[in-house]
Amino acid sequence: MSSYEKTLDVIFGRWKSQTLYAGVRLGIFDSVSSDSKEAALVAKEIGLDDALAYRLLRALASLGFLKEESGSRFSITTQGDLMRKDHPHTLRGIILLEEGPEHYQIWKHLPKMITDGRQNAFVREYGHGAFEYAERNPEYAEVFNQAMSSYSRIYTQWVLEAFDKYDFSNIQHLCDIGGGHGHMLSHILSKYPHMKGSVLELGSVIRNKELLWASKMGVGDRCQYIDGDMFREVPSADAHIMKLILHDWNDDECIKILSNIYNGSSDGGRVFIVEHLVPDPKTPHFSKLFDMHMLCWGSGRERTVEEYSGLLQKSGWNYVQTLYPGNGLIGIIEGAKSKP
Repeated sequence: MSSYEKTLDVIFGRWKSQTLYAGVRLGIFDSVSSDSKEAALVAKEIGLDDALAYRLLRALASLGFLKEESGSRFSITTQGDLMRKDHPHTLRGIILLEEGPEHYQIWKHLPKMITDGRQNAFVREYGHGAFEYAERNPEYAEVFNQAMSSYSRIYTQWVLEAFDKYDFSNIQHLCDIGGGHGHMLSHILSKYPHMKGSVLELGSVIRNKELLWASKMGVGDRCQYIDGDMFREVPSADAHIMKLILHDWNDDECIKILSNIYNGSSDGGRVFIVEHLVPDPKTPHFSKLFDMHMLCWGSGRERTVEEYSGLLQKSGWNYVQTLYPGNGLIGIIEGAKSKP
């Protein structure tokens, strides 16, 4: 692909993601199956205009999510399956969140924020930060939670791979801070049966017991859910882990969280920070684009290993090492309460 074509592909990138968003939002992928179906029948089933529905289906087929056959018939592809509600690894929540109205609107503030030197477009657009906005808008909160569940499935695989050769023998209790429904922690406990765990999370997140993973994974007897606030107090444990938590917050807020963890840890305690780590200047990486989203979404940012090491040091920790899965998309920074 030429530089000209690559540039055009970036320019028109939002056309692709918005087309996919429309398909998911309207229920296209839960109507079309592996057996081909006429566009008019799809439109009738989910209450769409026949002619315009066909044009959307055709565009989705052009993107590889559907397959168009003669007679205006469509079937779903493996790629399209990932957009279905019932797929075990569905990405539906992610597209509904990232291309939904709230996140679409905040990006328009990017040039002005960079000019002003003040980030957090959620406050500019809605008058509240993202978490407070979610408390006031149940529909956004529901989509956000769906997206976090989809993200959890992806990141859990990467975390387990990065930890594959790590020695957990001296860790008896692992606390997942902001661990949602406990997807990652439950999988870690399943792999390391000598450990027990706890999830620190807001009560509104863990209130629905049916969504919690510990019982579903058969580790409910070794995992407890704690209603709490990481900015106030963190439960004691041999080690604490945070997945995509610190990138939500500015440096002072991160130091407050890490200091609370330090205070809840015994000598020799460990902290694991799971994030998209910004590599050297010459390496293209998802973290550098994700950083633009964090600039829009809140007060946080993506950071380098050196920057996280500095935050650890300022909150009392000693940097130990960084672990990576094979794809290098995330890293796990390990900190120790005393020198290793």
